[in-house]
Amino acid sequence: MGAVEVVAPNFKKRLSGVTSTIVQLVPVQARDYRIVTLGPGLPDSLPHMRWWQVPALLLKPRRRLARIWHARRNIEMVGGLVLKHLFRAPLKLVFTSAAQRAHKPFTKWLIRRMDAVIATSARSGSYLEVPHDVVMHGVDLAVFHPPAEGERGVSDLPGRYLVGCFGRVRHSKGTDLFVDAMIALLPSHPEWSALITGRATAEHQSFQNELEQRIAKAGLSDRIRFLGEVPEVASWYRRVHLYVAPSRNEGFGLTPLEAMASGAAVVATDAGSYAELVVPGETGAVVSAGEERVLIDAIRPYLNDPELCERHGQAGLAVVRERFPLDSEAAGVARVYERLFRDGAR
Repeated sequence: MGAVEVVAPNFKKRLSGVTSTIVQLVPVQARDYRIVTLGPGLPDSLPHMRWWQVPALLLKPRRRLARIWHARRNIEMVGGLVLKHLFRAPLKLVFTSAAQRAHKPFTKWLIRRMDAVIATSARSGSYLEVPHDVVMHGVDLAVFHPPAEGERGVSDLPGRYLVGCFGRVRHSKGTDLFVDAMIALLPSHPEWSALITGRATAEHQSFQNELEQRIAKAGLSDRIRFLGEVPEVASWYRRVHLYVAPSRNEGFGLTPLEAMASGAAVVATDAGSYAELVVPGETGAVVSAGEERVLIDAIRPYLNDPELCERHGQAGLAVVRERFPLDSEAAGVARVYERLFRDGAR
């Protein structure tokens, strides 16, 4: 523990976008820093510290005047503040904010007590009332990459082409908007089928059940498929020609980047950071969140012309490789860390 320079706490067991960020980013950061995670719900492949080792954080690290405590949730900011101010741990506190809304008073109070704040997009930064750095998320190009020859379109669904919608199944993610768009479009596009991956938690299971009933009533159960939570979602990105991100609201929202890295065209709403990721008319389309008709109108040209999917998919791949590799995110975060390391402990 004396060598540890950075702690990335994860105080939520259930998989979320924050968890995914930690899982992807920490291995890259580990090339430059002695970094450990703390908390449940993370794979054993990540460097971990255990709860019984927390008292070691009260001691100064060997190579630095202070450690970085990089929080991404309120509860993790609270943990860092308790360690730093109650137990006098030599810590520098960093918070990454992805919220696309005004923060509640308690969150604002916590944020004001951070030593540095990172916003994941210009839009999320616009809701902050403190100085901050904008460091956009990146995507692991070794995991999310274009398909091998013959991989695109492979499934047991009818037709030659696939359109996908991935993520948790719930109203805020716009799963119903996607389903209704497919019900409207697929009857006139017999070469296309649609698939949905992601878990519906117990509180959202009735939502999924109702959508499946709508699909069955439309006679499209063989062409619109719920796959549930899949172990290797990256392989499904490589199968779809078109990816749709229909969220009503988001934090950052990595799925369009993952789809673009896989060579798929993207139709997204303007929720979260989607409008900062997709280049309209070049890599896909961006529409107003929550509006079913405009979503349908944006998807239709791609179903009419699969070659448009190919052109925009290749353009999206080039954009991700240039602007959104995971190494770029790690480098942006490292600049914040180094500034704090230079400041030393307060």
